[in-house]
Amino acid sequence: MNTSVGGLRLRNPVIAASGTFGYGREYAPYFALERIGGLVTKGVSLRPRDGNKPPRVCETSAGMLNAIGLANVGVEAFVADKLPWLAGQDTPAAVNLYGESIDEFVQLAQRLDGLAGVAALELNVSCPNVKAGGMAFGTNPQAVAQVTAAVRRVTSLPLWVKLTPNVTDPVAVAGAAMEAGADALCLINTLLGMAIDARRRAPRLANVVGGLSGPAIKPVGLRMVWQVARALPGAPIIGLGGICCGEDAAEYLLAGASAVQVGTASFADPTACARVADELARFCAEEGVSAVSQLIGGLRA
Repeated sequence: MNTSVGGLRLRNPVIAASGTFGYGREYAPYFALERIGGLVTKGVSLRPRDGNKPPRVCETSAGMLNAIGLANVGVEAFVADKLPWLAGQDTPAAVNLYGESIDEFVQLAQRLDGLAGVAALELNVSCPNVKAGGMAFGTNPQAVAQVTAAVRRVTSLPLWVKLTPNVTDPVAVAGAAMEAGADALCLINTLLGMAIDARRRAPRLANVVGGLSGPAIKPVGLRMVWQVARALPGAPIIGLGGICCGEDAAEYLLAGASAVQVGTASFADPTACARVADELARFCAEEGVSAVSQLIGGLRA
C-alpha cells in the first residue's frame, strides 16, 4: 500500500485533507493516525483569522457548501501550540499555507522550514471563499508560477500546490506550477457555488458564495486529474474531491493520482480516512493488485 508523492513516502495513499481534519489532534480520539498515509493541517496564515461571519456552512443534496474563510490560529500559535503534538506522531503532516500576497506565502514558508513535524508544505492558491488572494492566484498560470517559484527559493521541504477547478484550462495552471518548482499537484479544491433559501428569499451563506465539496464534485475531480496526468506525464498528483470509499480512491489512482485526500467525508464519519484506507487495501486484495502502484494511471481508455 505504500506510495511516494511529491517527495514524501507514505505508508498508504490516503491523506486527510486540509480544512476537514483540524490540526490532526482533533481526530486522534476516533482512530490511530498510523492507519492513514498522512494529513494536511487547516490552512495557516501569518496572523490569526476569524474567517467569515455565520452562517458559513450548509448541506447540499450531494455534499456541502462552506465559506469558513480560512479561520485559523495564525502561524505563531500553530508553531507553539499545534506543531509539538504533530511532531510526536508517526504520520507525516503537510501544512497548508494561505497568504494574501506572494510575500506572505514566502514568510510562512520561511517560518516553517526545517521545523520538526512539518513534512511538506501545501500552497493554497485556490480558496474560493475569501476576498483576497486565493482565487486571484489560482486562476492565473503566471501568478501560480510566481508564488510557487518564490516559495521554492526559500524552502527545501516538499512543495505541493493545491489547484482550483474554477478554470477553463487546468493543464496550463498545473504546468506553470510544475515548471516553477512544485513537487506535486493537488487536484481539486472546491467548486464555487451558492445555495438559496427560497422561503426567506435569501442566500443560505452569509458570504453568499462558497466552496462546494462532497460526492457531487467527484466527476469533476476525476476528469481534471485524468486531464492533467495525460498532459503532464510523470507529474505527481494528489487527487481529491468527493472521495467517500475505497473504490472512490481507486478511481482517482486509475485516473493518474499517486495519492488521494479525503475531506468532506470526515464530517459525516470521523473515521472516514482510516476506513477508506482499509477499503482500498481490500479492493486491491480482491482485484489481485499486489502493489498499489499498479493502479496509478491504469485507466483503460
